[in-house]
Amino acid sequence: MVRIKRSNSDKAAAKRNIIKKENGFLRSVRITLILGIAFVLAAGVSFNLYLSSLPPINNLDGFKPNIVTKFHAHDGEIIKTFTAYTYSRVDIKEVPQDFINALIATEDKNFYKHHGYDIYGLARSTVQNLLARKFVQGASTITQQLARILFLSNEKTFDRKLKELVIAARIEKTISKEQILEMYMNNVYLGSGAYGVEGAAEIYFNKKLKNLTLPELALIAGLPQAPSVYSPFNNLDLAIKRRNQVLLRMYKMGYIDKDQYEKAKEAKVKLSVMPRYYTTNKAPYFCDLVMAELEKLGFDETDISQGGYKVVTTLDFKTQQKANEAIIRNLNAYGLKGNNQQAAVFSFSPIDGRILAYAGGKDYTKSQFDRVQAVRPPGSAFKPFVYAAAIEKGINPNDLIDDSPVTLGDWSPRNYGNKYRGKIPVYKALMLSSNVCAARMIKEVGVRSVIQLARVLGISTPLEYDYTIALGSNGTKLYEITRAYGAFANGGYVVQPYAIESVETSRGKVVYRAPKAKASHQLSYNTAAVMTAMLKNVIKSGTGAAANIGKPAAGKTGTTDDYKDASFIGYTPNVVTGVWVGNDDNTDNFKSVQGGTVPALIWRDIMKVATEPYKNADFDYPDVELKPYKAGGEVKREEPKAEEENVESQKPAEQPAQPQQENIQPAVTPSDVVKNFKQSQTESPKPQPVPQPVQQQVPKAPVPIPMAVPESLH
Repeated sequence: MVRIKRSNSDKAAAKRNIIKKENGFLRSVRITLILGIAFVLAAGVSFNLYLSSLPPINNLDGFKPNIVTKFHAHDGEIIKTFTAYTYSRVDIKEVPQDFINALIATEDKNFYKHHGYDIYGLARSTVQNLLARKFVQGASTITQQLARILFLSNEKTFDRKLKELVIAARIEKTISKEQILEMYMNNVYLGSGAYGVEGAAEIYFNKKLKNLTLPELALIAGLPQAPSVYSPFNNLDLAIKRRNQVLLRMYKMGYIDKDQYEKAKEAKVKLSVMPRYYTTNKAPYFCDLVMAELEKLGFDETDISQGGYKVVTTLDFKTQQKANEAIIRNLNAYGLKGNNQQAAVFSFSPIDGRILAYAGGKDYTKSQFDRVQAVRPPGSAFKPFVYAAAIEKGINPNDLIDDSPVTLGDWSPRNYGNKYRGKIPVYKALMLSSNVCAARMIKEVGVRSVIQLARVLGISTPLEYDYTIALGSNGTKLYEITRAYGAFANGGYVVQPYAIESVETSRGKVVYRAPKAKASHQLSYNTAAVMTAMLKNVIKSGTGAAANIGKPAAGKTGTTDDYKDASFIGYTPNVVTGVWVGNDDNTDNFKSVQGGTVPALIWRDIMKVATEPYKNADFDYPDVELKPYKAGGEVKREEPKAEEENVESQKPAEQPAQPQQENIQPAVTPSDVVKNFKQSQTESPKPQPVPQPVQQQVPKAPVPIPMAVPESLH
């Protein structure tokens, strides 16, 4: 084998060739980088020259923006403004120097050096946004923030950022730095309804700005970044943490010494008792609902509060006023004056879905908890869904059902006062709110059918597969069960309630208009007509007599067995209203508070006002014959009016009477009821078999009940 030996000169030549190739590649990379940097610098310089060449903004020093967003009722009444203070100038000379220093240290440390935009901050935020592939960092100067407040929205887009830079540059060419600071401090939103630093000082500390201490000034200076998040009314601990960050920046920039810093960061926060902006809110629970609806539409709180929008809502202000008044007056009349003793009201149109009145409690300043959306047992107010499922399956309201003790498995329901009437028509069983009849009915139609019907009517809360749901043992939301009753009023259609009609900008441009309300046909027309006829009888002759408003109306009382919850849900052809009364701690309300007392009285007061525009409008249903029925000797204890409550004549302090039969001891337990019933059967000359409901033929086949909740109700 011949070996070829390479000389040192050959090796050196090969090495030189490799180095040349590497140098060529590095040179190309270097040139590319230099060209790229040069291009970026050229673009930056060009953009800077463009911004410098922009003309000033005319009349900016006299600009007075519309900073007040207002919520209007359907009739034009202003129900909420987002500030208790109108726009007013505060001279920069009246602002404490500590606040100016705190603001600059926190929001824009190069404020006196730039021309409206910070090139270094802009470059840093651009890199961060490119790495994140979305808008995550703003780096807005005080001038840019002022541009956004006066002329732009709060959307986080590159297009808005570019406009912000252009306007900021023009602002800097138009007015001085001191004027920019003054205008910014007078217009910036600082949470809890406070616009401008003077307003914030009064709302948070009930002081003038000039009288605030260093830590109080620092707290306000930390709010512009996230007003609601850092508001001390919403989260005091977070507000203090943010305040201390501001103080640390002031210390690092030399605005305060170490001793001032240490003392200020340990200072206690003494807030005013309650934010004053609540006084400008005439329907606070409803306005919270409107805010939630606006957020679903894509608005955020800052955008709403600073946008100067005119939000037209569906609220009927007269009805809302009456709801607020009726709650307090009727609760007080029954001695329910404690903070724990509450009521809630929800009223809407079953035709177009407009929410007419909404009260989540009796005093928003003491409790912001919305009881319209709370889950509480509806009691007998759930029974109409059992009877509706029966009507869907072909049962006639004149069919007979046995109002006598019954045991289903280990459950033995009993009627109020242990009163039983023997065989009575189905419509009368609902009118008198018979518990045993409701139990027999759910056994007849099946638990599954009742749950399916409740689901398609919009009840989303858990319902156990158990006979006891017939008496409303499972919790529901007042909002949902009231909406479900709307199907009885509107030919079987479930309509989705809504709160906002339209949103306009301060210049009158409509940016949102409510579409036609979503509606889905979930109940047969015949069932809606029959249920309305039966529920009209509840108010005319049954447990809901106290709710009589002197015009066609239908409804149902609801009282839980333990007297912890009482409700009344009823409707006319144009308005559906639900009322709940109970205690927040889930204790009982005594037997004097039942569905046919306080809730029915509140409902009556509200509906008299809500139905005024419709006069005596009646339901557009064909006549449903409810045949008169007299049980005769089979009736054990006849009672002319309410089974649940004797509503009109009962006084708050009275306890319901316990009528008794001869030779039979009063029943106090379910087993006693069964024992007494057997005893009465043996003493009777003829045994009384337990009859089952007779199903009569109807001209129309029953409509099948769907299995799932339609998408429109989600």
